[in-house]
Amino acid sequence: MTLEEPSPNFLLDSFNETRNTTLQLVKNLERDDFGVQTAVFMSPPKWHIGHVSWLNEIVLSKTQDNYQFFSDELSEYLNSYYNQFGKPHDKSKRGVMSRPTVDEILEYFDVITNRVREVISRPLEKETAYLFTMAIHHECQHQELLVYDLQHLLGDQYKPTKVNQSPVSSNKEKKSIKINGGLYNLGYSGKDYCYDIELPEHKTYLNDYQIDNLLTSNAEYLEFIQDGGYDDYSFWLSDGWDIVKKNEWKAPMYWEKEGDDWITRDFAGKRKINPDEPVCHVSYYEAAAYCKWANKRLPTEAEWEKAALWNDEKEVKTIFPWGNEKPTELHANLLESSIWNCSDVGAYEDGKSSYGCYQMIGDVWEWTSSEFMGYPGFKSGFDEYNDKWFTNQKVLRGGSFGTPSRSIRGSYRNFFRLDERWLISGFRCVKDI
Repeated sequence: MTLEEPSPNFLLDSFNETRNTTLQLVKNLERDDFGVQTAVFMSPPKWHIGHVSWLNEIVLSKTQDNYQFFSDELSEYLNSYYNQFGKPHDKSKRGVMSRPTVDEILEYFDVITNRVREVISRPLEKETAYLFTMAIHHECQHQELLVYDLQHLLGDQYKPTKVNQSPVSSNKEKKSIKINGGLYNLGYSGKDYCYDIELPEHKTYLNDYQIDNLLTSNAEYLEFIQDGGYDDYSFWLSDGWDIVKKNEWKAPMYWEKEGDDWITRDFAGKRKINPDEPVCHVSYYEAAAYCKWANKRLPTEAEWEKAALWNDEKEVKTIFPWGNEKPTELHANLLESSIWNCSDVGAYEDGKSSYGCYQMIGDVWEWTSSEFMGYPGFKSGFDEYNDKWFTNQKVLRGGSFGTPSRSIRGSYRNFFRLDERWLISGFRCVKDI
């Protein structure tokens, strides 16, 4: 891997900050909230808290001699899909388990926190440091999944510990920006932590294309709906059309029709659809259908990444659209922004790419047309973590308002099934030249 060996203090500080963020996400929950599972695709809050602790136990078992797990019963309940550690618990039944109790899970969280602190306070071998760093980033992933699940569970009844106002949009003029094709080096190019699926950086060929500088807005998506987009099979992939009919989709997830108005229910409350926000909670099928209706298409992940990270003038590739500086609240709407909602399209002038594309980090994950698979020369960094999902998934890029800033990069590859839409997902369009 490309991880440079961190100092013990850096790793310990990162771990402590991450564990604190997890606790802050559930701090204002009622006890009755912790164990509820409102759908098979989400998990109860207490399961997330336990699972991220269990993954730390897995790392402890791999790096510490004669490590004894805290509880076999807990390990069985908290195993998500790792067959190498026993039979995984049925995800659909995570919410029917009254035991372990919330108090037992919180005690477990504290015990494992202290065990990890004791280990990472000492000098570590490079591979051990890598595994604990991976566990930190794994917890960041579950913080975001917890945000998705809290919206499905509670919506505007969820009370964050901190809420900030969204910035005013600086640019709502949609433009189609030409990107020259040719060879492009796709993948992570830095020296800090990244996931194995971001490597190795490799050459890929692109044709010339045009990409929208702005995310697709609610106003634009409403035009698709009003033009019969959900009633015309010609815009949809066959599998997508079957799902539209089966599930009676008429609009993005969380949208409801009230009289002549479309409303949504989210962390910001029950409200009319804001036409200036990026469309959110759409599946790959919906994004692809809109693009076909608009005579456009979704970008490949290589097209998306070049538009986000390449600087034509300087002929350099950066880690983020604005450069190599870590994200701040001036650059992007991420979990630490505490906005708990999408910012208007065209916000974050300081975060745009050198080509002039806005919000390529934060706000909504962006669907691409690329299949999720290993890059040429891929080598797994942790068995059953990423590589077992190399089928029937599409790549998303860019992060969302639920993504921790610690874990996002322009090369980060998220992945979901084509029909999933409880995640914070949107898209931008491209055209061939």
